[in-house]
Amino acid sequence: MSTNMSDAVFARTPAKAGMYESFYLRAVSPTQPLGVWIRYTVHKRRGERPKGSIWCTVFDTREAAPFMSKLTSEDLRAPADGWIAIADSKFGAGFADGACGPARWSLRFRCEEPELRHLPRPWMYRGPLPRTKLTTPAPAASFSGTLVIEDPGQGLRTLELDDWHGMVGHNWGTQHAERWIWLHGIDFEEDRAAWLDVAIGRIKLAGMTTPWVANGAICLGGRRHRLGGLGARGLRVHETPRSCSLVIPGEHGLSVTADVQTAEGALAGWSYTDPDGGSHDVVNCSIAQLALDVAGHDGAPRRLHTAHGGAYELGMRERDHGIAIAPFPDG
Repeated sequence: MSTNMSDAVFARTPAKAGMYESFYLRAVSPTQPLGVWIRYTVHKRRGERPKGSIWCTVFDTREAAPFMSKLTSEDLRAPADGWIAIADSKFGAGFADGACGPARWSLRFRCEEPELRHLPRPWMYRGPLPRTKLTTPAPAASFSGTLVIEDPGQGLRTLELDDWHGMVGHNWGTQHAERWIWLHGIDFEEDRAAWLDVAIGRIKLAGMTTPWVANGAICLGGRRHRLGGLGARGLRVHETPRSCSLVIPGEHGLSVTADVQTAEGALAGWSYTDPDGGSHDVVNCSIAQLALDVAGHDGAPRRLHTAHGGAYELGMRERDHGIAIAPFPDG
């Protein structure tokens, strides 16, 4: 595998193999609970050609529900001047341009933080296990640009992104985790430079589902601390589609307690199709309230909170969670 973890994997996947891949961004207004979540994804079943999809979601607590749209196309490429191109939409280092149904966007981003590779060992990115691999090219990004929604029933809506904060991520694999949580946090009131990015999953091996395993990092005072890992002890998880509480152990005795709360009307639900034909229901809130209690990093406990700078995603098998799932087709 290339040492550049932003390179598209689908372009070098054998025709007989199944896989999925996702390049994604989130950006949040610094002044109000308003955020965008955009994904450029690949879905490939064994022996079939890959398909590309673009997903656009706008979260706004002033609305009854998020705006959600999806476009799927067989016009899928790994361009020389970007990471991924689907139809006329393109995503690459420093930019995302695209259109999806009534939405179109032209965004630019920058990040002074180095890439975060969640998996702690290089061989984990080269080998067949884990079946899900992820990295964050831009864990604390600043976005500028516009997103326009042309709704015949509601007219023209334009979002001006002027130094909105967020992140850019990349994941891929041959199989989704059996159950997963993704948590990202930015714009903490006590430390505007702090950020959190962690993925927590349970996988199925030999018919058995493993305990939760966390991988990620927290940045405090300009210093990055790794969280989780296979040997970490003390991970505790209590999750529902609307909220989550976690205790995540870190390096050198660090511990992060996280509490996530989502706002009514700010939950988006999708069905993610697995390469083997199965599916997960996935619920995401990209303007979540997030509170962190950090202990052990310098001997003094520290509390951070953000009113809407958190992103919380839960992937699950159950269907009785009470969250509306968008009626988007597979692919």
